[in-house]
Amino acid sequence: MKEYYVEYGSRPRRRRTGPLMRLVDGVLTLLSLGVAAAMVATFLVPHVDPARVWFLPLLGLAAPATYVATVVLALWWVIRWRLLRASLMMALVVAGLFRVSLYYKPSLRRVYDSETLPRGTFKVMTYNVRSFYDDAGRSSAGEILRLIGEQDPDVVCLQEFNARLAESAEEYAWLEETYQSTAFGRTQAPDSLYGAPLLILSKYRILRSGVTLTPSASVWADVVMGRDTVRIFNNHLRSTAIKAADGDYISSHRFLSDSAGDERLRSIATRLRDNSVLRAAQVDSIARAVASARRSRIVCGDFNDTPSSYVYNRMARGLDDAFRVCGSDFSHTFRGFWNMLRIDYVLCSPDFEALDYEVLPVTASDHLPVVVRLRKTASNN
Repeated sequence: MKEYYVEYGSRPRRRRTGPLMRLVDGVLTLLSLGVAAAMVATFLVPHVDPARVWFLPLLGLAAPATYVATVVLALWWVIRWRLLRASLMMALVVAGLFRVSLYYKPSLRRVYDSETLPRGTFKVMTYNVRSFYDDAGRSSAGEILRLIGEQDPDVVCLQEFNARLAESAEEYAWLEETYQSTAFGRTQAPDSLYGAPLLILSKYRILRSGVTLTPSASVWADVVMGRDTVRIFNNHLRSTAIKAADGDYISSHRFLSDSAGDERLRSIATRLRDNSVLRAAQVDSIARAVASARRSRIVCGDFNDTPSSYVYNRMARGLDDAFRVCGSDFSHTFRGFWNMLRIDYVLCSPDFEALDYEVLPVTASDHLPVVVRLRKTASNN
C-alpha cells in the first residue's frame, strides 16, 4: 500500500478523483456557469427597461432562488477545493449581499410596542383588497373594515376598492366617521387587468388630491400633519396577468405531460413580458411625479413587481423602503407563488424615519396588508 506523507505547512496532495466524481463535477461546473450568468443578469434587471431586454423581468422573479443556488454551489466548490470555481461563485455571493436586504433582514432592530413608540409616530397601512372578495368569492368587506378598525392606522391606501360592497358592510359607517377620504376610479371585477379604484383614507385633513396616472394607476392626496403638508401617493400598477391556475399548473409540473404545455408556458411568458413593459412605462411617469413633489412624500401601493425589478428601482429612487429600514426576516405580501413575492410597499422620503414594519397574516384577499409606523425626523418637525 502506497503511503502519503505531508510535511508541516505544506498543502495536502490531492487524491485522484474517481469517474463518478468527475462526472458530478462536470455537471455542476455547467450548472455553475448557468447560475453565475443568471446571477449577473439579476444585477442588471433593476437598471434595464424591460422594453429593451424582454427576458430580464423573468430572471428578476427568480432572484432569491438564484442567490441561494449561488451560495450552495460556492460552498460545494470550496469543499471540493476547486479554487477557481469557488472564487467565481464566492465573488457573486459577496456582490449579492448588497441586495439581500431587499428580501431578508435579521431581527436586530429594536421592537416597539404602543407604549414605547416615540412621540409623533403615526401608522400607515397599504392593502390590495381584491374588490372585497375572499378566496371563495364571498364578500370580505366586513372582515377587512374590522381589521382596519382594529389596527386604527392614521393613513390607509387601498387598491381595488369596491364601494358597493364596502357600503353594504355595517362597519362602513365607522369608516366614514373616522377618516377623510378621496376615491378615484370605478368598481372593477377582482380579476380585471385594468385600473381598479384607489382610495386614500386619512385622519389628517386632506387639502387637495389628484390623479398622477390613469386609468387609476396612481393617485395622490396632500394631508396636513402638524405644520407640514405631506403628499401621499397610492399606486396600483399593471398586473402580471398571472392567475392562481397558472401557478398551480407550473408547481404541479402538469406542463410535462400536457400536450399543449409549450403553448401554455409561452402564454404565461408572453403575459409576463408584455405587462412588464407596460408597468415600466407607468413607473417612469409616476417616478417623475414623485420626484417633482416639493414636499414630504409617502409612496404606497401594489407595484405588482419584486424588489429586483426595474419598477421597484425607479419608484424607490431617493426614498427609503420601510422593510429595508426596519423589517425583519423574510417578507412576502402576496398569497401565491409559494409565498415568495413582496410586491406591496411603503416608501417614504428621507425626512421620515421608519420605526416598525409588519405584514398581517390575514386571508381576506390574495394580498396581505402592510402596516408601517413612521415619524418625522427631529430636524424636520
